[in-house]
Amino acid sequence: MTTIIDFEAPFEGRQLKGDHYVGRDSNRILYLHGAGNSTRRGHHLLRGALQRRGLGSVCFDAVGHGDTGGTLAESSVASRTRQAQAVLAAVAGRALPEPLVVIGSSMGAYNAIRLSERHRVDALVLIVPGVYTPSAYEVPFGPAFSAIIRRERSWADSDAWDILSRFEGRLLVIHAEHDAVIPLEISERLVAAATRAESRQLHIVRGAEHNRLWSLLEETPEHFDAAVDMVAAMVNGGRQ
Repeated sequence: MTTIIDFEAPFEGRQLKGDHYVGRDSNRILYLHGAGNSTRRGHHLLRGALQRRGLGSVCFDAVGHGDTGGTLAESSVASRTRQAQAVLAAVAGRALPEPLVVIGSSMGAYNAIRLSERHRVDALVLIVPGVYTPSAYEVPFGPAFSAIIRRERSWADSDAWDILSRFEGRLLVIHAEHDAVIPLEISERLVAAATRAESRQLHIVRGAEHNRLWSLLEETPEHFDAAVDMVAAMVNGGRQ
């Protein structure tokens, strides 16, 4: 039997809506969704598979997304980091003991990297990871933000490389072979930057696209299970 518990976390006058997939063995995974139309519900495949392996996770809809609602203009990349910290505070005592495992998808991968500076994190799983120039971090989502990140190679001066150069936990970067949003160079540089990591790995999902990775893997159960096992090994310190 699987247990999913809904929760709310207060943040700047609103309530962030999230859920906890309760794990039998561990409940220290914080899962951060991406931008655009992404919500926590779009990550059920991986979270459900991890839960069946005893590994629980907490995920929430960021401001402007899903059940939380609001508008994207009320948020920013920096705000999303603060929102994640509000969730950590709200569920403390029943989930997310440190050291954390943080799984971040797309924009959420950058928030995951940022959180590794502020909390004890012993594993990062970055899925189709986006990274950003520091000049975009505090800019509210909207035309000004879009103008910054649409500059050619705007991500090249990201502080993600420097942050990961100090990370000493386990790192797994999962890249979609046909990702039209995230260049392979970003994923490769993230792994290369983590020179002090306990372990670091880049896994490229053949045939996958930015918004079609786990659903593609699900079509071939052995490939799906192998990818989930890889993530589970990151959570469990190398043990599947």
